[in-house]
Amino acid sequence: MTEKRVTVDRDGSLLLIGLNRPEKRNAADVAMLEQLALAYGELDRDDTARVGVVYAHGDHFTGGLDLADVAPRIGPEGLAMVPEGGIHPWGMDGSRVSKPVVLAVQGTCLTLGVELALASDITIAASDTVFAQLEVARAILPFGGATTRFAATAGWGDAMRWMLTGDRFDAAEAHRMGLVQEVVEPGHQLERARELAGRIAAQAPLAVQATLANARLAVREGVAAAEARLPHELVRLAQTEDARIGMQAFLTRTDPEFVGR
Repeated sequence: MTEKRVTVDRDGSLLLIGLNRPEKRNAADVAMLEQLALAYGELDRDDTARVGVVYAHGDHFTGGLDLADVAPRIGPEGLAMVPEGGIHPWGMDGSRVSKPVVLAVQGTCLTLGVELALASDITIAASDTVFAQLEVARAILPFGGATTRFAATAGWGDAMRWMLTGDRFDAAEAHRMGLVQEVVEPGHQLERARELAGRIAAQAPLAVQATLANARLAVREGVAAAEARLPHELVRLAQTEDARIGMQAFLTRTDPEFVGR
């Protein structure tokens, strides 16, 4: 029986997804990749789960790919890692989880860990985190989104500085480039990620998902495509029960309790 490489737990409306191979610095073998994809699929389908929080058990977020396990599985079409019911965590097959994902990283965060930060919506890093996009030192190239997302996030020069050398950089540099949104004291990264995820989960979930989808549409298909979609989305959301709840809360100066309908 395959070991549990990824844990999945509920915390109210949050789905906590934990990389669980600490004895190997959470290096990702095929089993971990597949289980992570299934966890993203669960987050997407579960209407009661509003936000995903991805973190790692142990002292390190990830040492990158376990190449001894993964390399033999790379076929003519690349690496098959999304079982039925899963969603690609890095979105490299065109699919994306419809809910926000908040990432918490610490210790070593290499290759696919950097790319998971680029694919997530908010990333919190412990101040001791060390990052590297070092595929070129392994005679391969980043294939989890860095070639398309790193420059868009950090700017061309900074992205090439780190991707083409494979050098390591610290949390302060990651924050400067926009790879991470906050840097906290070691040991507090998951707490802060859950706090921010809770703030997101308290908002109207259909509105959160629509905002996320429209922003992604602008990135993928351009500003005009996103703008064209806005009137339809505004009308759709204005007709929801949550819109009525939000207006009532505004009029009565109370905190809304959104229901996702």
